[in-house]
Amino acid sequence: MAQLLAESERSPSLQYRDYWWYRARSEMLRTVIEPVIGAPKRILDVGSADGPSVDWMCELGRRTAVDLDLGALRPGDVQASALDLPFGDGSFDAVTAFDVIEHCAPESRAVGELGRVLRPGGRMFLTVPAYQWAWSDFDRQQGHHRRYTRGRLCAALAPHGLVVERATYLFAGTLPLFAAERVSRRWRHLDPEDVTRPPQVSRLQERILMRLCRLDQRVLRDRDLPFGSSVLAIATKPA
Repeated sequence: MAQLLAESERSPSLQYRDYWWYRARSEMLRTVIEPVIGAPKRILDVGSADGPSVDWMCELGRRTAVDLDLGALRPGDVQASALDLPFGDGSFDAVTAFDVIEHCAPESRAVGELGRVLRPGGRMFLTVPAYQWAWSDFDRQQGHHRRYTRGRLCAALAPHGLVVERATYLFAGTLPLFAAERVSRRWRHLDPEDVTRPPQVSRLQERILMRLCRLDQRVLRDRDLPFGSSVLAIATKPA
């Protein structure tokens, strides 16, 4: 199975770790997740290519990362597929999969595996890209099978006995800019490298985008966002 993925197939977070979107998402995830995750002894992070944006989780417990791409792994991590996790039932107190299950087919197999390795009473944390209308060449190049609404993600969890505690959109403040960028992609012909490269922004634009995201972050402390370009769900496996 050992393999290094082609650059065009790899998560952009590996090449653009300091990009504003990853930093903003890290802050939003921490705002929502940290108050409810408790003190898990063992955390499974599936799809560790996005590890740079959730490194703060290492402070909470022993984190084991899983990814297909060897280049995304660190010593002690495991190369494996989300469709066939090499762990026993109920091995982890918390399971995270940030922007993972949209890559998986069948979806039910991936969600079932995430739920299988989660202990009864443990929590699962998922993010996925939002809205099928936003489908673009980026999704195709990254190997996505689908995009989601909040309801669509909750419906994917329900058949596996996972109880959704919270489901919210992320990146509400930047959604108009995201929508404009996706529409513009349909009128441009980009080579594979340009498809997966995040849109470049000036320092001024970056400051504005981060301020908008911090407004989202403030709202997320107390309530859900009604729209946005990503979806986050927190679900519990009944004891």
